Amino acid sequence: MNEKSLLERAKTLGYPLFEIEEKIKANEILADIVNSEDLRLLEGFPVMLANSLDKKLFDFDKVFNYLRSNQEREHFLNLVMISTALYDFLELEFSFADQLFQSNYFNKNRYEEFLKGFKKRKYFTELGRELSSDRIVNTFKNYFRRADLDLKEFAEMQDEFELEFALSQIFSKKQKELFFKKLKSEKFTKTEREYYSRSVRKKVLALSNSDLHKLALRLIKE
Repeated sequence: MNEKSLLERAKTLGYPLFEIEEKIKANEILADIVNSEDLRLLEGFPVMLANSLDKKLFDFDKVFNYLRSNQEREHFLNLVMISTALYDFLELEFSFADQLFQSNYFNKNRYEEFLKGFKKRKYFTELGRELSSDRIVNTFKNYFRRADLDLKEFAEMQDEFELEFALSQIFSKKQKELFFKKLKSEKFTKTEREYYSRSVRKKVLALSNSDLHKLALRLIKE
């Protein structure tokens, strides 16, 4: 499989790295992506799986049969479990996701490990290469489209993802909890108050600096 051809075909499942038109062969494309050396495609697998499920194109057995070796099939199972963990991590309610959670190939232990990986922002190495949990989340945010999502809902979802991703680049999970707790004027324990003052407040003050904000915007535009 020519790598450029695979990148082009990936567009048909909602990951438009190249602008082309091609008849969708979802299960064959997903199988080819399992064997891809391109991290962009592997980290975009949850997007393409979600779009395939949403359009009722995904057939687990067909993808499984396209894969010949035990290692390829193991990688496919890991990608499916990464996808289910991602959907749960983002707290997205998809009716089609029930197909994955209730299927006989769903591995709860493996799923729990990947879910824990997203929460701790780990790299996944189960495919023989390092997949970034942060990039997987951001890729899904950028490329997934629900057919039944109206423009208002989509805008709200994008804003929520963008805020969550931005906060995750600056604060740890515990720091984010305290950040929102402070916003809601909820009462801190003595330990939380000390930790907020020592760590979180300094980052908040830096973020509120207008000169720093202007410099960051300038760097983005360059």
